[in-house]
Amino acid sequence: MPAALVLLAAGSGTRVGAATNKVLLPLDGSDDPASSALGLSLRTALEVPDVQRIVLVVRSGDEEAVAAAAQPLLGDREVVMVVGGDTRHASEQAALAVLRPDIEAVGDEDGIDVVAIHDTARPLVSPDLFTAVIGVAREHGGAIPAAPLTHLSTRDLQPVEGALVGVQTPQAFRAADLLAAYARAAADGFDGTDTGATLERYASGVRIVAVPSTPLNLKVTFADDLGAVTTLLT
Repeated sequence: MPAALVLLAAGSGTRVGAATNKVLLPLDGSDDPASSALGLSLRTALEVPDVQRIVLVVRSGDEEAVAAAAQPLLGDREVVMVVGGDTRHASEQAALAVLRPDIEAVGDEDGIDVVAIHDTARPLVSPDLFTAVIGVAREHGGAIPAAPLTHLSTRDLQPVEGALVGVQTPQAFRAADLLAAYARAAADGFDGTDTGATLERYASGVRIVAVPSTPLNLKVTFADDLGAVTTLLT
């Protein structure tokens, strides 16, 4: 069965210091919206094989700008655009509501067995990472990219010992388990910090496996991150 990809683009530019949603800011110095973090993430998502559906979760009021960034990249492909919520978790819920019929279509040619959720503020994600987490989720139940962290210190500036990793996206899970976990979370009024946190709490029987990643799959959070991504792209 094919997979579905959810691209989260419903955030803001507050910490970047921009008046525009940070994922819509061009990263190559041009005015081309397709060169934005959203555009780059979508371009990569379109390269991932065996994907049945792509859902783009946007902030209310950004629909026209997002369409301008996405349309030049689509060709004969289609994406579903849905307005997200006030939190990441609410945006994920909105995407799953769209995907529910395909998730529940077990054995149908239009059904999907895995959903991968990616934050478009990580524009340097590779097709291979999408493919890897989808494959691991299909085999084990869940997959989360993890990259080594170094040179960390405590509040009193003491070095942190041991091997540490930073969790990234895309995070992928078997679709039925994902849908069931978010239904339980909604009943409890739970709002997870990321997809994995919700599965850990409401799908304890699902094995979540770490997939090796690199610091290059960085997240645009502050203005300096925009510069870092631009440098890596040139």
